Amino acid sequence: MRFITCRPQSSEVLNRFFDDDLLSQLAKENPWSMALDVIEEKDQYVLKADLPGIKKEDIKVTLEDNILTVQAERQAETETQDKQFHRIERSYGRYQRSLNLGAKVDAGKIRANYKDGVLELIVPKSEEVKPKSVEVHVE
Repeated sequence: MRFITCRPQSSEVLNRFFDDDLLSQLAKENPWSMALDVIEEKDQYVLKADLPGIKKEDIKVTLEDNILTVQAERQAETETQDKQFHRIERSYGRYQRSLNLGAKVDAGKIRANYKDGVLELIVPKSEEVKPKSVEVHVE
């Protein structure tokens, strides 16, 4: 079996890279998604989600059946008086990320902070899944 590789000429690559129609198409095909970090510590999980341009009141966090869901909505500009839009590439609308935490958590003690477009969730593990040490005395 033989594979043939076709590579475009470098000028063709640059032309395609800076092609406005191609950039617009890529922006439509790959809408904004919520970047999420999950850090597990001994007694809790720390989640950090990037939510640039989202108002605090447009964020909703739920926990159901050990699945944590973060929902956010970015509003589109509706005021168009005296404005002429030449390009709109930023995504607007409702976005959602869900993840199974894999362990029971204490839902009543979840804390959330939102600052500079970053949502930080502190999700304490339930007492039954926290590591416990038992001292054994050997005689």
